[in-house]
Amino acid sequence: MTHPTSANEELRASRRWLVTGAAGFIGSHLVEELLRRGQYVRAFDDFSTGSRENLVDVAERVGDAAWERFELCEGDLRSADDCALAAGGTELVLHQAALGSVPRSVADPAATHASNVDGTLNLLVAARDAGCERFVYASSSSVYGDDPELPKVEGAIGRPLSPYAASKRMAELYADVFQRTYDLACVGLRYFNVFGPRQDPEGAYAAVIPRWAAELLEGRDVLVHGDGETSRDFCPVANVVQANLLAALAPATADARVYNVGLGGRTTLNELFELIRDSLAEFGVDVAAVEPRYGDFRPGDVRHSLASIAAIRAELGYEPEVDLREGMRRTLEWFLADRARTDSFPG
Repeated sequence: MTHPTSANEELRASRRWLVTGAAGFIGSHLVEELLRRGQYVRAFDDFSTGSRENLVDVAERVGDAAWERFELCEGDLRSADDCALAAGGTELVLHQAALGSVPRSVADPAATHASNVDGTLNLLVAARDAGCERFVYASSSSVYGDDPELPKVEGAIGRPLSPYAASKRMAELYADVFQRTYDLACVGLRYFNVFGPRQDPEGAYAAVIPRWAAELLEGRDVLVHGDGETSRDFCPVANVVQANLLAALAPATADARVYNVGLGGRTTLNELFELIRDSLAEFGVDVAAVEPRYGDFRPGDVRHSLASIAAIRAELGYEPEVDLREGMRRTLEWFLADRARTDSFPG
């Protein structure tokens, strides 16, 4: 993976990074990339949603020499003491840990608040006290709420439509306060529907791409919520890794800013289903004739979402390196290999 020159040059020297949610989908990709680039990584996770298998996969991919620069700090964001222990001695924080999913937040708003708001506040305090140089945190496109304008531009947001969206907005507000009050350099990244290898297909709150792929492979019904014309900016995870590194190593002009991270393109759920189905068919999976079924819209879902990436492109040098089709190919290739390796591939 290549990144703009500034990030490449900064990473010639080894730094000490803290990655929260390191055993999760996005966090494990950040760990892998940092280790490949000669960095020292402390991983912080409580494994409530992350997977130890993800870290095993990273270890196998980076090799023994790189893995020696990895340290696991198992703990809970909701514990201030655990956060302090994790942050101590680190220079750069990539905060990915959160309790995700709009439906889950509707079902249990208190748990979402505890992890995403209280947990982020604990980590901000820990990073401040540890003297960390910069705090990069994952926000979400959900903060745009009921604002109907497309594309979504960082300065214009509406009212949150779910407890999850509210939690991410509150995390942004706390980061801004810590920047102004304590001079802790903070940069937020509003992710737009990230997907890729290691994304969990199981559970009630699984993301749509791995869930649909699993359902197609297992011959189960594929449920589309609503009429299928709901649209999203689906972003391959490699682009999110790039954005995190650029944000962490950016000049001070990026401080106290929040940036969209996406492809800058919009795909309907109907189009997404066809892409997954057709891509699986290219891998030799006999699903070409399968059609989805349609159900009710989900409470709290935004109808349309599309990122303007003009700001992050102009100010951080971000340029999406992996498009939707290539991202899907990489995702399904990994997914099929993983299912074969665990003997869960049907047939």
